[in-house]
Amino acid sequence: MNTEQTFQFNYAALSHWNQLPSEDHALVAEAFLAMGRAYAPYSQFKVGAAAALANGEIICGNNQENIAFPSGLCAERVALNYIGANFPGIAIETLCIVARGALMPENQLLSPCGGCRQVMLESENRQGKAIRVIMINQDNRTVIVSAVKDLLPFGFGKAAN
Repeated sequence: MNTEQTFQFNYAALSHWNQLPSEDHALVAEAFLAMGRAYAPYSQFKVGAAAALANGEIICGNNQENIAFPSGLCAERVALNYIGANFPGIAIETLCIVARGALMPENQLLSPCGGCRQVMLESENRQGKAIRVIMINQDNRTVIVSAVKDLLPFGFGKAAN
């Protein structure tokens, strides 16, 4: 018997990131600084990511392109892989992602690529605790999801309960 299923999740939508709680503002500032340091000579699309860890540290990453495409890395993966290598037992509380460039229209929703979603989900599953994700569009509209699993409902691998 075939049954139709529905997947739904809740998210917050803000007209500007400055409407986030004040405790998120330092994280957003770090993501923008990381974006400014991105190496994107080919796409001219700079992405920054900043992760707030449970120990109070903020770890940043940015996209690193390479002429030998696809040898570059996305900002989210740079940050998460650094955390995995250097802070393996520290939970990630929130991940903030920002971007600028003509690769996407300014008013289009900013969202991680599929590969980054899978890496983000693996990080969430590994720590056994949800990672809140803040995505800031080029026009400063902001979307917040409470867990990575909402961005990739049919992720590969064993999910944490």
